[in-house]
Amino acid sequence: MNRVEENLNRIEKACMVKGLRMTEQRRIIARVVAEAYDHPDAEELYRRAIAVDPHISIATVYRTVKLFEDAGIIERHDFREGRARYEQIPDTHHDHLINLRTGAVVEFQSDEIERLQAEIARRLGYRLVDHRLELYAVPLDDEKVKR
Repeated sequence: MNRVEENLNRIEKACMVKGLRMTEQRRIIARVVAEAYDHPDAEELYRRAIAVDPHISIATVYRTVKLFEDAGIIERHDFREGRARYEQIPDTHHDHLINLRTGAVVEFQSDEIERLQAEIARRLGYRLVDHRLELYAVPLDDEKVKR
């Protein structure tokens, strides 16, 4: 089974566990989410969904995204662009680096950063239970930065 099929199965199983009915349009939107590597916004999910079924409305996409988000199936991100972007809840924790020039989102995992965050929380008298790290950056060779 490939990555997309595994992701789609996870979404469909989560919907069943949560008691959500999987209509054909929801299944298409779930597949679009499962195939996404790029943290698409609702408009982009809509463009991809209507390529499969032109009868899906933008309202259906927004309702389904909200339903999946409320059910803990997808995660909403606001990467300072004024639009929400989405990804399937990952199997393993990762953080994000956002390229401010292109909007590209790079996922990464760093054991060192994880240790530092837990250490900082402990020094401040807390036990870290969750976090979200977003780094905003420009490429090192960006001419606009070199002056």
